[in-house]
Amino acid sequence: MAADTDEATLGYEQARDELIEVVRRLEAGGTTLEESLALWERGEDLAKLCHHWLEGARARLDAALAARDEGGEAEQE
Repeated sequence: MAADTDEATLGYEQARDELIEVVRRLEAGGTTLEESLALWERGEDLAKLCHHWLEGARARLDAALAARDEGGEAEQE
């Protein structure tokens, strides 16, 4: 699965949970080299997706805080 598709379908919690499962499977071992590489690549895609979601949340929070601060300054004038 490509990360582009995931951005439209997976929410943060879903991506995080799948990433946890990928890490668990890699740590457990018992997979072939090809399977391990596929899991690793999937984990990288999921980690990027989670990072994207968190960056978006941070931007929204920063914007809300800036708007609140600007509103407070306007009221004081």
